Amino acid sequence: MQRLSPSRSISVPQLTNVQGLHLITQSTPNGQKVQILLEELNDVYGTSWDTTLVDIRTNVQKSDWFLRLNPNGRIPIIIDNNRSPPFTVMETSAELLYLLDVADRDHVLGFEDELERSLCLQWLFFWHGGGAPNQGQFNFFNIFAKEKVPYAIHRFKSETLRNFSVLELHLSGKFTSQPRDYLAGNGKGKYSIADIGTWPWVKGWKFAGFTENDMGAFPHLTAWIERIAERPAVKRGMGEKYETNAHVAEQAKSELSATTIWEQDVKINERLDEKVGILIPEQSQDPGEVLVHVSLSLMSQYSPTALYRSF
Repeated sequence: MQRLSPSRSISVPQLTNVQGLHLITQSTPNGQKVQILLEELNDVYGTSWDTTLVDIRTNVQKSDWFLRLNPNGRIPIIIDNNRSPPFTVMETSAELLYLLDVADRDHVLGFEDELERSLCLQWLFFWHGGGAPNQGQFNFFNIFAKEKVPYAIHRFKSETLRNFSVLELHLSGKFTSQPRDYLAGNGKGKYSIADIGTWPWVKGWKFAGFTENDMGAFPHLTAWIERIAERPAVKRGMGEKYETNAHVAEQAKSELSATTIWEQDVKINERLDEKVGILIPEQSQDPGEVLVHVSLSLMSQYSPTALYRSF
């Protein structure tokens, strides 16, 4: 089957003008979960969707328009414009399950058997509720925190390694005499959203600060990481089309030092027209709204048309 062009990237979330599925994302581990599943669904069914890239470093996810879609102020978000009114989904595991319901009619990435489905949910929730929060906290305290807190680093490193050991025990088949290729499904398992919901975090072990020596205790887990990394849809789901144009956004943000909002609008319009051909409303009442618009507009490198949003 010829693979269709899966996604059309747009710059501003216009809920009234977008058709079908709409993904608002940044290519973090959480964003990559949904990006990868959509790419997998495209390979199987030709599923298509629109994509808006944002940069959470600008705090755009705390803007009013974003909080209306997800009160928790987190990426990614799915908006299903096939429904009336459009239906919004937050939380990555809920998003993966929703996409299975609406787009995986043959259960290629999920399970029809209720016990296999239960196993899939168990591992999906294990990582969502335990693994991801612990690894996220380890990333923060070990890499990003201005003040190093040894107790916190040790605590979250130890707990993440324990989570890794749980995955290793399951994949090794120690108590079943059947090593597994994937987390859910009978026998060796079947690639599913249980893996998609876990892999984007675990594959970042080196970035988090774990060593080869640390990971040496998990041979089945590291083989699982490598196995999934070779899938074409996984490569696309982490690929260039989901990268944000951060250096252009930083330049645009610096231009917000103009003395009046009107002058800011004029300057940003000129920059956007030059860089990506997107127009901002000439009248904006809040400099923060201007920044939101700039962030959204410049974060997409693939905007095919001029788009307008009225704040």
